[in-house]
Amino acid sequence: MPGRPRWSAAQRIAGAADVADLRLLARRRAPRMVFDYVDGAAEGERSMARAVEAFERVEFSPRVLRDVAEAPTAVEILGRRIAMPVVLGPTGFTRMMHREGEPAVARAAERAGVPYTLSTMGTTAAGDVAAAAPGGWNWFQLYVVRDRARNLDVLSLAREAGMDVLVVTVDVPVAGARLRDVRHGLTVPPSLRWRSVLQAVRHPAWWFDFLTSEPLRFATVDGAPDDLAGITNMMFDPSVTIRDLGWIRSAWRGKLLVKGVQRVDDAKELAAVGVDGLVVSNHGGRQLDRAPTPLELLPEVVAAVGDRTEVFLDGGVRTGADVAAAVGLGAKACFIGRAYLYGLMAGGEPGVRRVLDLLHAELVRTLQLLGVGDVTELGPDAIRLR
Repeated sequence: MPGRPRWSAAQRIAGAADVADLRLLARRRAPRMVFDYVDGAAEGERSMARAVEAFERVEFSPRVLRDVAEAPTAVEILGRRIAMPVVLGPTGFTRMMHREGEPAVARAAERAGVPYTLSTMGTTAAGDVAAAAPGGWNWFQLYVVRDRARNLDVLSLAREAGMDVLVVTVDVPVAGARLRDVRHGLTVPPSLRWRSVLQAVRHPAWWFDFLTSEPLRFATVDGAPDDLAGITNMMFDPSVTIRDLGWIRSAWRGKLLVKGVQRVDDAKELAAVGVDGLVVSNHGGRQLDRAPTPLELLPEVVAAVGDRTEVFLDGGVRTGADVAAAVGLGAKACFIGRAYLYGLMAGGEPGVRRVLDLLHAELVRTLQLLGVGDVTELGPDAIRLR
């Protein structure tokens, strides 16, 4: 009897029906400690679970007998048009997930016509990301560190690379307790201890790529310790306040977003100082457990400040239907992180491309089934949380 057909990695990526399929492929390819770094969250992981669960409670209210032969997905954010309301958010240590790392993600974003945000904790320099995707809309994310001169140097490099949107993340005064990482003894870069030797046997392709590619290093925070909590607590400044946005604004001439908003009163304060946008986010549940659920908080923030600044959502987005729900509840666009990292772990740039293709197809289909002829026509009349 003929055996089961053996699919190539490219065929498995192309055959993925949704992001959940790519997550499974990522889990098979990457060592457990690397997969869990992406897949895990802080403490009991309630914040992450609740963010995903909130989208499961979305109920759509479709209209019928509407012309949906076409359902455009393009929107304008921060004065520029993008192909769909999706932003690839900042993620640290990206080359740990796949040897292609940040350049692969930036190229996939360029192809899809959406922005890509390089993290302060990235493993590729801003100039190299810009060279990899010269036609893309590349943003930069900043953690304010104790050494203000280093902050200014980093901003200068981002400007020189042509980046014109700065995303300041403000929800990490100290490191969250990511217990999966603690249990694995995860180091950056991963080290071949006894646990990881066993994983190397089970995931030889990942380890071959890791051991034969350029050594993993931080492109911005050189000289940091190898434990994740140590990096955060040594580098990041817990004394940062809203007053620090003044010197950041003076050093940055482009658009300024603040990511990590979890209260309406904080949103009002940020809008009052004139930020160009804010991101309702609990850091993917990776910092404070039991944090507010972004999708639940979104309508309140939009009602409070949506006429003064652009509001984005981050957290729990796994499908194009999730994107539609967030836009309908007032978000200008959604940041995604884990979703594209699953694709990257599963198969490098083709995996990220597959994620973006799936999100776009799902968004179009959702619009058509909702009887909405254009994503910009989505509103709260079509969406409610059960």
